[in-house]
Amino acid sequence: MKFTLDWLKEHLDTKASPDEIGKALTMIGLEVEGIQSQGAQLEKFVVAHVVEARPHPNSDHLNICKVDAGTGELIDVVCGAPNCRTGLKSVFAAPGTYIPGKDFELKGGVVIRGAPSNGMLCSAAELELSDDHDGIIELPEDAPIGARYVDYAGINGVVFDISITPNRGDATGVYGIARDLAAFGLGTLKATDFSPVPSVGKSPIAPLPQLFAAGEDKAIRKFAGRYIANVKNGPSPDWLQQRLRAVGLRPINCVVDITNLVSLGWGRPLHAYDADKIEGQMVLRPARNEDFDALDNKIYQLDPSMSVIADDKGPLCLGGVMGGIRSGVTDETINVFIECASWDADLIARTGRKTGIVSDARYRLERHVDPALTEKGMELATRLVLELCGGEAMEPAISGADIFADTKIDFPLAEVRRLTGLEVSSGEIEAILTRLGFDVEGAGEVRAVNVPSWRPDVTQKADLVEEVMRMVGVDKVPVEPLTRLNHVAPLMLTNIQNRRRLARRALAARGLDEAVTWSFISHEDATRFGGGSEECQLANAIASDMTDMRPSLLPGLIAGARRNANRGFADIAMFEVGQVFLSDRPEGQHTYASGIRTGTAGLEGSGRHWSGKAGPVGVWDAKADLAAALDALGVDIDKVQILPEAASWSHPGRGGRVALGPKVNLGWFGELHPALAAELDIEGPVALFEIDLDALPEPRRKATKTKPALALSPFQPVSRDFAFIMDRAVTAASVLKAARGADKALISDVGIFDVFEGSHVGEGNKSIAIEVTLQPRDRTLTEEEIDKVSAAVVAAVTKATGGELRK
Repeated sequence: MKFTLDWLKEHLDTKASPDEIGKALTMIGLEVEGIQSQGAQLEKFVVAHVVEARPHPNSDHLNICKVDAGTGELIDVVCGAPNCRTGLKSVFAAPGTYIPGKDFELKGGVVIRGAPSNGMLCSAAELELSDDHDGIIELPEDAPIGARYVDYAGINGVVFDISITPNRGDATGVYGIARDLAAFGLGTLKATDFSPVPSVGKSPIAPLPQLFAAGEDKAIRKFAGRYIANVKNGPSPDWLQQRLRAVGLRPINCVVDITNLVSLGWGRPLHAYDADKIEGQMVLRPARNEDFDALDNKIYQLDPSMSVIADDKGPLCLGGVMGGIRSGVTDETINVFIECASWDADLIARTGRKTGIVSDARYRLERHVDPALTEKGMELATRLVLELCGGEAMEPAISGADIFADTKIDFPLAEVRRLTGLEVSSGEIEAILTRLGFDVEGAGEVRAVNVPSWRPDVTQKADLVEEVMRMVGVDKVPVEPLTRLNHVAPLMLTNIQNRRRLARRALAARGLDEAVTWSFISHEDATRFGGGSEECQLANAIASDMTDMRPSLLPGLIAGARRNANRGFADIAMFEVGQVFLSDRPEGQHTYASGIRTGTAGLEGSGRHWSGKAGPVGVWDAKADLAAALDALGVDIDKVQILPEAASWSHPGRGGRVALGPKVNLGWFGELHPALAAELDIEGPVALFEIDLDALPEPRRKATKTKPALALSPFQPVSRDFAFIMDRAVTAASVLKAARGADKALISDVGIFDVFEGSHVGEGNKSIAIEVTLQPRDRTLTEEEIDKVSAAVVAAVTKATGGELRK
């Protein structure tokens, strides 16, 4: 939220500097995002005098001017404004000045139809001071030549930009900010006159009936309206226009500008209707399945979950969010109906999300606006309209009732010391809460505190402690070391947090760079990687290529690799650990660890080298990365199932699935399918893997047995080679598993060192050669014992695979 220093001082009597105010705002929880001069982008513009203006010989609408800008010499300027004339004082921009209304930097030495031009005389639109672009700015004769225009026009004030948390609806108005600063001790709060404005007659618009059925969502609680007849609308005064422009709002007309002034000044949104455009009786009702033509020139589809203010013809205003263009106030408006209503914050937020409308009214109302300001806000706006536009105020039209939280908290004063460590006296605690608007009753160590209507977020003792702490100063909270523990501290990380940490360390150690990609991807990419369901599509996507919640981390990693390849870096190794969304339910959100290698980015390095060129990455690189991550996570790759079932994104013959039993999938690995690579515009080879960290088995709460001490054997290991001929459909994993099980006590390792297919092993067969390592523990093995184990290996493999020992 933005506001100016002058605006703040209308509500706060203070002599504090902008820097002091900025520090105080951050200290009390209203974080300052920026402090800048209101006219920062206009500092180079100066007051200038047109000494001479004569027609351009080569144009029927241009003038050649001699301009005195206070530099000591006359400057040649070509100007096409119709009001440019000799003797005029205006605003001048020298070469090198940025023109905000045109979004360019003025160049010098320009020749326009044969005449040199070394500057520019500016219109109000070019300075973004108004929409007036019919001529250059005209200044009074006594305007000082050469003076900075921002100083002369008084638009060089200080503008604060602060961040408002969702619970601080009271701080969405300058008055609420001033109240907090006064409580902090930075000045005295000035009162606002909310007294009722006298009425001159009966309102032509009766109190609005509320047409809500029993049990139906009712966004509106109380409605206060005022009919003002015979107003003279038009541009608002300069001070009001400058105030709105300083905070980024465009002045519309006097009545609308007044509603914006009250909204920003007191955090109390209002809406003004052209009363002559209202047809029949105004009512408050649920929306129907109908179209609504809003003030932002967009048409929105409404539904019965929303509330509207309507007449006989249809919606006039989408309650609490935005007004309609049909009843909008213009310069020609004569009779005005001003509305100030109290709304249900949750329903306003829901309506805003459904329609995608982000308005100043929604921003404030969904943060809980003070319900006590409903009638007061209407009276304040009425008074301003009468002062600036004239007119006659009729009797208020009021329906419904205010709903106050009426929260009362029993507050032990010792809670301040217990929760914050601050030593604050009971008198100071009571004074702070009173300055913030809380009503403190009673005496002793426990006080009864009545919460004001503008602070519905304060509901418990801890909230009151927070109020005291932010007024005393968070920087004054004592820093005390934690008590030293005399035992091993318990594990603080959850299982999934620990898995994320271990996966990151393991993959980074293998040379993969960590990436962080968007959680949103295009619908096409989501469909390619197993998602794309309607439940995971965003209702308010921020871009056309970010419409779906990602079902996999791989699309983001592939997109990152593609961007690198387009910039000349084709060998990429990256990983990401993050959330994927398989459905819109809590159990559909999983944590994956995924990785990608492209080109020649293998474990040993990439690219060309004098010792040899690196080979292209492939399925085994992806499997090795997956295995290393699983090993770090406590899962032995040799003890899980590795199935020749490629993922939907993988080349069907170059991918696999890692599982624990028939139902638990731990992950997938493989090379990207060539057709999919072509669709994604990335050149191969591309090796990928992904691990579902949520699918890993939970560690046992208590160890079933103590891990034995490391026992190294002093005896020489013995290895034997075996070659088997078997059907080519038999998996290598089944051979290894059978060989290991032949004698678990002696066999320490089994590995495949050769696979061969050819005519002399038979059609449809293959030969697999394995090396079996025997490690004796208590004695050197005899030849007979080695032969016995060898026979057991042959028997086990033959039985498990149907193969036979190769002769």
